[in-house]
Amino acid sequence: MERGKYLHVAVVGVGGVGTQVIEQMIANPIYGFQLVALSSSKRMLTSTKDSCINPVAWKDVLNASETPVDLPALKSTLQELVEQGKKAVFIDNTSSQDVAEMYPALLSAGINVVTPNKKAFSGEVGLYEGIVQATGSGGGRYLHESTDLVETGDKVVKIEGVFSGTMSYIFNNFSSVEGSDESFSSIVKGARAQGYTPSGTQPRRRLNGADVARKLSILARIIPEMKDEQKNFPLPHGYQSVETTSLVQDAPASAVSNGDEFMKWLPEQDAHFAQMREQAAKEGSVLRYVGVVDVKNKIVKAELAKYPKTHPFATSLGGSDNIIMFHTERYGKRPLIVQGAGAGNDVTAMGVMSDVLKLIRP
Repeated sequence: MERGKYLHVAVVGVGGVGTQVIEQMIANPIYGFQLVALSSSKRMLTSTKDSCINPVAWKDVLNASETPVDLPALKSTLQELVEQGKKAVFIDNTSSQDVAEMYPALLSAGINVVTPNKKAFSGEVGLYEGIVQATGSGGGRYLHESTDLVETGDKVVKIEGVFSGTMSYIFNNFSSVEGSDESFSSIVKGARAQGYTPSGTQPRRRLNGADVARKLSILARIIPEMKDEQKNFPLPHGYQSVETTSLVQDAPASAVSNGDEFMKWLPEQDAHFAQMREQAAKEGSVLRYVGVVDVKNKIVKAELAKYPKTHPFATSLGGSDNIIMFHTERYGKRPLIVQGAGAGNDVTAMGVMSDVLKLIRP
């Protein structure tokens, strides 16, 4: 970026991921980031003509702020910068549907959006279409984790993989190549203790498959061949249109609403999962919770499936790693395999920062 030029940054959501985004930004002053606004769920902090946000003491200053959250006002602040010929970016580190629904208006105003929030791309198709249209008309860019395969002209045939760090950890331990006798509920308890479930309190929210379905929705919608003959985007209701196998669909109402009650109920399912593990082992296979985008047959599904013990999903995974296999025209005989950490604030923040840097170096 030219000397004297700044990328004006508003960070919404300053929890685990948001904090790491800011710390990584501070660690790279050479790129010319200027914090113009920070927002938690309760309070907001904005820079003025007379004072800038101190990037070192931002936590203390934000905690002391008496300004309530006002995202429309924040949009106006960024829009003024754009109208002055400056480049602005709105970084959404939340998982809020309300914030996601702001994207079309932000983009139409020429404000760039960078986010790990899956809600906008995996919800109702109307919001998704609004984002795509606003990106084309307003000058703002919407950057989200995606694959460069489509943009370089390759044609995707099929994508399959383990997309959930929580599910990966559970089944890597429950159904390993070496074999395991540990109960399903015990391993889920361990996953909960290590923070692999949302906020450490609701393991049901990962075991119902919705998180995997959201990621599949995002992938399916960026593949041109997944559109129908009228060029409509797939999955009209987003992740809810994905064929999803829930591992906890029989949970009683009390267990659905309370994490502790859920963990008390879960041992009732141990015999069922043990039987599935035993059957898979007899076939020389392991159990993995996978997501599949089958472009040829226009199928998008999240399910618990069996894979041979020689398959990469059985041999390559460890801990909470994710692994994704891309079958494309270019990667025909040997699919492209991408593997790495499936959880972690610093890793997620790194993905956000990678997209932010694309705005600086288009």
